Parts: sequence; structure tokens; C-alpha cells
Amino acid sequence: MARTANPALLRPMTLSSELEAVVGKGPMPRGQVVKKMWEYIKKNDLQNPSNKRNIFSDEKLKPIFGGKSEVTMFEMTKLASGHMK
Repeated sequence: MARTANPALLRPMTLSSELEAVVGKGPMPRGQVVKKMWEYIKKNDLQNPSNKRNIFSDEKLKPIFGGKSEVTMFEMTKLASGHMK
């Protein structure tokens, strides 16, 4: 039985200007936003080397992460959701 994608993950979302600064111009689906955030994190070497599940924030990520300097990958997706409508 083929798994169907969750339609909520495929619906294009309007992104905040802070989020667009990291992932590019929206609207784009939630899954694509998370994928682009990971590309940005890896490109800028923002994963905590001692705990890969944690992400350091830089100047562009800090507003998305509510001013925190480090978040978990689970927090990241939750906080990014607040920047999508």
C-alpha cells in the first residue's frame, strides 16, 4: 500500500521575511522549508559538533529561534512553524 504524503506538508505556506532570509522566497511547502533550513545549517556549519541534534543560531536564524543561541532540531521545526502562515 503506497503511503500518501500529508497534504498539510505539501500546501505552500506564506513565509515571514526572517524565514525567507534563510530559505529563500516563499510561498513554499513546510517540508521544503525544513529541507532548506537543513541545507543552510550544514552550509554554515551550525550543528553542534558534540551533539548533532542541536543547532547553533547565527544572525539570520536568531529571529526565527526566538533569540535563542542554540535549539534542538525538534524545537527548530516548531519555531519555524511560527514563521509560516
